[in-house]
Amino acid sequence: MAVFKMPSLGADMETAKVVEWLVKPGDMVAHGQVVAVVETQKGAIEIECFEAGEVVRLDAKVGETLPVGAPLALIRAAGEAAPSKAKPRPAKARPSKAPPDSAQGQPPDAPPEIPTPPPEVPEVPREVPEQAPDEAPGTAPAEVPEPPPEVPGPTPPEVMRAVAPPPQGAGPPASPAARQRAAEAGVSLAAVVGTGPGGATLLGDVERHIGAAQAEPPAPPARPGKQGLDMAEMRKAIAAAMVRSKREIPHYYLSHQIDLQPATDWLAATNARRQPETRLLMGALLLRAAVLAATKSADLNGQFTDGAYRPSQAVHAGLVVALRGGGLIAPAIRDAETLALDALMEAMRDIVARARNGRLRNSELTEGTITISSMGETGAEALFGVIYPPQVALVGFGAPQRRPWVVGDTVEPRMILSATLSADHRISDGRRGARLLTEIERLLKEPESL
Repeated sequence: MAVFKMPSLGADMETAKVVEWLVKPGDMVAHGQVVAVVETQKGAIEIECFEAGEVVRLDAKVGETLPVGAPLALIRAAGEAAPSKAKPRPAKARPSKAPPDSAQGQPPDAPPEIPTPPPEVPEVPREVPEQAPDEAPGTAPAEVPEPPPEVPGPTPPEVMRAVAPPPQGAGPPASPAARQRAAEAGVSLAAVVGTGPGGATLLGDVERHIGAAQAEPPAPPARPGKQGLDMAEMRKAIAAAMVRSKREIPHYYLSHQIDLQPATDWLAATNARRQPETRLLMGALLLRAAVLAATKSADLNGQFTDGAYRPSQAVHAGLVVALRGGGLIAPAIRDAETLALDALMEAMRDIVARARNGRLRNSELTEGTITISSMGETGAEALFGVIYPPQVALVGFGAPQRRPWVVGDTVEPRMILSATLSADHRISDGRRGARLLTEIERLLKEPESL
């Protein structure tokens, strides 16, 4: 038997709320299958199960908030014996307490003494015998009518006025004045609590209902962002992760200017031959160049966990996505080095759309090995990022700028890009970090090789 537990979805995550189960007991699950959706400070995350077999039971209920590592479900592997069902424990017999009158011979199940009704109700007798002479033991006594409720508000003439029953299908009984006032205010009589004879609705009842509705405070404005994503909580999560990163990781920073004109010209010529839906963005070229350079920089592509660095053969490229309404998230495109330029463009579109709709998977938030952040076509000239733990490097691209540039013996206007590197000094140093940036430059000057 394997216990499926709440996974950690980031260094700053402590708890998550189960919002949906996609499987039920008896279902068969495969390795990597999405089985649940949980909500964290980063939004709704799809949880993958890395056990294969049959779901024996679900230990977490929808709406329950659980810490990291809490059991979510029990999964039985193929061929494994079913769990033995524990025999129910016999219920302990509780000693029955005899009523106080049992010593005098009164039956144990005799009805309790009925309290004397209030004196303001004349029709109710003050003393009710414990049991009528011809009443069998255990028979419930007749119900004592409660005094009629006090009618606040309306004047005595209105209370005494006869309320005619409404026509067939006209709603609850109400006085003519109450019907007229409800119609003027657009109030449904079915929503008004009547205090008149037989539960009829009186004019005072309608007035109180209208006053109470007007006194209700307006609903608080919805926070910006999509449903299920609290932007204030996301800011807290980002702050916690970045504070931890700056406290624990000794950063060093490098910057390098890259002539982007060859890549700009190649991209314009390539897109001119394509339909709009298949055109490439400059961001895809930058991501592809960074991923290929990372394959040659083992000291910058991996994770630092439990006091040791673990380089990664694959490049799971974390792509920084700006969410609508504010906030950032960096889900990883897994095995990005295996994707050609067009496939990488499709992967970027997919992960950006799912990030903004809150449908990311837990592996995309935890398996990143290096992060790439870009300002896009407009924005700041340079970007110096903060490393997202447990990763050890972040590549930043500023917005391309048209600048005078020396080409041979002449000065020409060119598109210039500022590429930066934030890296962990425990794992690498400036010389190795510089190799990554110069390799990115070489690839962007030869865009046809991407």
